This record gives sequence, structure tokens and C-alpha cells, in this order.
Amino acid sequence: MASDPLHRPVLVIDTTGRWCAAALQLANGRILQRDEAMERGQAERLAPLVGELLDEAGIAPRELWRIGVATGPGSFAGTRAGTAFARGLALASGAQAVGVSSLAAMAHEADPESRAAVFAVHDARRSELVWQVFSRGAAQGEPVRSDVADARAAFTASGAAHLAGSGAHLLDPASPWVDHSPLMALLALTREAGGDTPLPSPHYARPPDAALPGGIVP
Repeated sequence: MASDPLHRPVLVIDTTGRWCAAALQLANGRILQRDEAMERGQAERLAPLVGELLDEAGIAPRELWRIGVATGPGSFAGTRAGTAFARGLALASGAQAVGVSSLAAMAHEADPESRAAVFAVHDARRSELVWQVFSRGAAQGEPVRSDVADARAAFTASGAAHLAGSGAHLLDPASPWVDHSPLMALLALTREAGGDTPLPSPHYARPPDAALPGGIVP
């Protein structure tokens, strides 16, 4: 690997929400992006989408330094597909796979200079939310899954200056947050991650509804 990783390409992918998205930052700082609205089918679309980015950049997978992936909380199928793809591509290319919490990415986008407190919240549906507080860029405890009322009380008690994530409108109807893939934040956090970061592991918003015969969760 090159001695100066800051000048090596970094790929990030995000399939945790209603999208299939990826961004590639090249050695010269140029950023290429793909972000497609998608309810389902991310597993089938992700590999061709990443291939298009690499072809446009004119680089091979082996030239990548890191592959960052949003690990959720998010949908079961999308989150699993993105995490598995990132690990597989990293193994094949020799790049380092880096998992980035979707809540951390949303918080970083809302407060890129890490100056305040951010309440990042994911809409897990069925009147449930997954939330986490970040102060000056650092997570304050583990993600919490709760109903809307408890999350709203926690948000008020946190005194957070920023509210971010797909569940923001459930806590504050006036929130201007628009749900999207925070690709630029994913790039920043992937570059900032330590060299000993563990392999990405998916964080599902809720367990899958289906099970294999015998009650085995897929």
C-alpha cells in the first residue's frame, strides 16, 4: 500500500434506506457519486453501480485504500446487502473495509465541525425509533430503540442543538431534515477511522419478519 493513504481512493456505499448510493473520492480529491432512489433491490443494483463509478474514474478495485459502508440502523435486506458487499470487495481488492454507523454519519453531516450536541434518530417504523446522542462528534452511549414518546423526552432532556435522521420529523414536525444518504459524511468518517477498526457488522433497525424453517433467522 502507498505510504500516504490520504492520497489513495476511497469508496463508500450506503444501502440502509430508500436508496442505493455510493461515492468515490479519488487521489486528487475529485468525488464521483451515484444516488438512486430505491425501495428494494439494492442487492442487485449495488455491484453494477459501484462498477460504473470505478469505470468512470478509470481505476481498478485494487487501487482502493478503504471501502466504507453505512452499517445502519437500517432496513434488514438493504443493510445486510451493503455490509456483505463491502466486506467481499475489500477481501478481493485488498482494501480495508470500514463500517460507519448511519447515526454517526447523520450527526457528522448536521455538525461537521463537531462543536455541539446532535440527536440522531432513525425511523424504524411501527411507531419505533432508534436514536443516539453525539456530543462534539463523540457518541454518548449506545443506540437506543424506543417508542416516539420516550425518544421525544430523551431529545428534550439532551438539550441537543441539532436533530438529524429519518425520524427527525416525528420528534419535531418543523424539522427541515430531508431523509437521504449522507455520502460526504461517510467519506469523511471512513478516512478518519483508525487502522484497527473492526470489520463492518450490520445494525438492523429491527429483526427480520421472516425466518427459515425451524425458526432460523436468515
